[in-house]
Amino acid sequence: MRWVALVPEGARAGRGDGRRRRGPYLGPPSYDVMPRWGFPHVVWRWPTAVQGTSAATPVPSQRLLLIARNAVAVLWTLAALATVAAGAEIWRYVLLVLSRDRALSPAVVGASDALVLTFSLLTFVMTVFAFAAAAWWLLVARKAAADESGQRPPRQTWQVLFGLLVPGPNLAMAGSILAELEHAAIRRPANRRPTPSRLVLAWWVAWVANALLLTLTVVWRARDGVQAQVDAVLLTAFTDLSAVLLAVLTVLVVRRFTKLLAPMDEQLVRPLRVLRVENAPEPPRRPRPRTAAR
Repeated sequence: MRWVALVPEGARAGRGDGRRRRGPYLGPPSYDVMPRWGFPHVVWRWPTAVQGTSAATPVPSQRLLLIARNAVAVLWTLAALATVAAGAEIWRYVLLVLSRDRALSPAVVGASDALVLTFSLLTFVMTVFAFAAAAWWLLVARKAAADESGQRPPRQTWQVLFGLLVPGPNLAMAGSILAELEHAAIRRPANRRPTPSRLVLAWWVAWVANALLLTLTVVWRARDGVQAQVDAVLLTAFTDLSAVLLAVLTVLVVRRFTKLLAPMDEQLVRPLRVLRVENAPEPPRRPRPRTAAR
């Protein structure tokens, strides 16, 4: 964008032959009319976010910071809810073991049932939100990595969604999709095969373990018998604990890749300010001219 300063119409008159005469400095200039030039009266924003420019939306690396912050908050909430849900299932398992030899208090059993039902439902709802937030972050991160490397993503968007949403293929494709994102985020050559790091491998193992435990729990709950129901309670506790591990590892992955793709985080970069000036000469001072406009 360009801005052009125009001389006010009133300042053009009275110059005679057009030759400019130099005189003594009498202070800053004053105008008979309000100047028509200047900067727009808007707060500072990213250049791509200013309305009227070529791109009215922020670039993916700028959007990634906000999306990552929201995704991390949702994932930490999911980890907390899953931890309480796992504790409630373990408490129920202990009560089932104790009920073999003694009668339990109805109040204790009712509190256990309420705790299991409440936090199981909250964990399920938060899992949906966490999965949506993480998938959104993944799509934006892929776009940001492609812009930084100047190359197209190795997979199309529908292939990424297929590799995350379809049970079965998502066990193998989710880890490879994340490894490809890491390969582009650390700016490795495109002709090299992606090699997942230990963090990505740990996330992949937690992803597969959580899916297998969830499937085993659903199948085990469909069986008949008291012992099968007791085993299902213990499997549910292990599934919740695996969800906690998966959520924590996802937070680590999101934070690491976001720092690689958008390192200018306002939480990491502190604005500079002048605290004091030492051993500097005093600036020369001069009186303000009487004719200067205030």
